Formats: sequence, C-alpha cells, structure tokens
Amino acid sequence: MTTASLTTYDGLDLHVTVHGPDDAPVSVLLAHCWTADESDWHYQVEDLLSRFGHQVRVITWDHRGHGRSSRTPEKDCTIPNLARDLGAVADTFAPDGLLVIAGHSIGGMTITEIPDECPHLLPRIAGLALISTSGGDLHTVTLGLPEVGPMLRDRLPFLLATRARMLSLSRRQRFPMIERTLTRKFLFGQPQKPRDIGHVVDQLIHCPPETWSGFFRDMMAHDRIGSLTRFDGIPTIVLVGSHDVVTPPNHARVLSAGIRGARLVVAPEAGHYLPFERRELVSDELGTLTEGALARAAGSRRAAG
Repeated sequence: MTTASLTTYDGLDLHVTVHGPDDAPVSVLLAHCWTADESDWHYQVEDLLSRFGHQVRVITWDHRGHGRSSRTPEKDCTIPNLARDLGAVADTFAPDGLLVIAGHSIGGMTITEIPDECPHLLPRIAGLALISTSGGDLHTVTLGLPEVGPMLRDRLPFLLATRARMLSLSRRQRFPMIERTLTRKFLFGQPQKPRDIGHVVDQLIHCPPETWSGFFRDMMAHDRIGSLTRFDGIPTIVLVGSHDVVTPPNHARVLSAGIRGARLVVAPEAGHYLPFERRELVSDELGTLTEGALARAAGSRRAAG
C-alpha cells in the first residue's frame, strides 16, 4: 500500500491510497459517499486484495472537501469537479490498462459525469458498479416521510453544517445525538452493527460545513439521466437497498433502465450504506466485474501476441 497526494486542476490536494503493482492489467477505482472518506470501502478493499492479490490495482481517495483531502470552498463543491478529480486520479495512478469503477452515493453520481467531464476514460472502462446512487431528481426524495420528509431533506444538511461551524469537534464527538439519529434512521436498514454505525457517525462529525451545504445544493440539481446511454455495453451492476430512503430503489431502476445491459440487484431490508450493510454482496459483485475485466485484458494480450 502506498499513499500519495494529487493536486487537482484548481489547486486542491487529494489524498490517494493505492494497493497493488503499477503494471496491473486492471485497476479498480472506488469513489466514496458524500460526507464520508475512502474508508467507506474498507471492507471491499480487503476483500478484493484477498481475492485477487497482485493481479489488480485498487485505488481509493478522499474526495475534495472530505477526509484528508483539502477543505473546499462551497462554490467548488460540485459533482462535475468530483468527476474531474476522478479523471486525474485515473490518469495519474492508473494510466494504463482497463478500469473497473465503483461509486457509492455521490461517488455513483460522479461516475455519471464521466461522459461529460473525462470522456477519454470511457474506452478503458471494463466494469461499472453504481451503488445506492441516483442519476437525478433527488429533489423528489421524501426520506420515507411524505409529510415532513422534504422539509427534513432540505434542512438537515444545513443544520449539520451549522453544528460544524459553531461547535468544536470534541464537543460534537461527546454529544453526537443528531449524527447518530440521522445514521440510524436514514442511512442504515437492518440489521445495524454498532461498529458500522459508529464509523459513519465519526465520518459525519468530521465533515466540514462547506462540504455539507455545497454538495447538497449541487446534488439537488444533478441530472445525468440523459447521458446514461453513453455507458451502453459496459458491464454494469446497479445495487440498492430495499429500505434506502436517501437514493430509493426507483432511482436505481432508472439507472439500470438507462444503460443497455445493466443488471439491477435490490438488497432486502438494507438501507443506504450497502458497502457496510451488505459487504459480501458488494464485494462479490465487484469481484465479478473485476474477473470479467481480467479476462478481457488477457484476451487482448493473447490477440496482441
């Protein structure tokens, strides 16, 4: 494992972690959830390395405004910028070979921006995993509460941003009632593991205020449903929890219907945090995509030889 820093086109530093050899024929890029960090994928990184060893390179990074990457001005907290950053990560740390790209929540929305922001990656993509995410119309989400859900949806990010501005990190760590309630009520289905709940609560507490408010505004305007056909023919899996109230199953159905050949899998009783809640499902599906990419890479080598 190596860690590195990458400077974005607008001068921000991204924290990047790379597992595996530089000459791997396939690289797996994992784009994490809003308000989280690269540890969103810690189960899948472990499982992919256990399954494939040095056959693949696995790359995670903290999005701008998240984790150990630079805090980001609110105006620059946009999904197109996340896609440009993804392209820079791929160009720098996986310049050759095939790509399998997975995105959770805003990470999946980032993938839907690839055709517009870094189209040069499209010929290299051998697999896509869109996990608990959406192509647009997030302004219609009710959080499973038709009467008060729209109000909560619009106010919660700004409430948490205000807490981050007004209260110290140590105070929020001592009294994380709002973050814990949000996690249990809206982010996880059943069953809930205390270790995973605590992990996500800690991520929410460490999220900068401009990340809360800036990306929320941009997500409400996000609409890439019309661009999905540019992924036609790429092996694609769309995963969603049946109890996901943040990016509900109907959003996953729109994604899978928009990409020719995409498969849709709905995980019973699961919520929004599938990489934690359904570790085996997510890791197995990523493994299947990676196996397909390795087979394609081997076929290309045989044809060239």
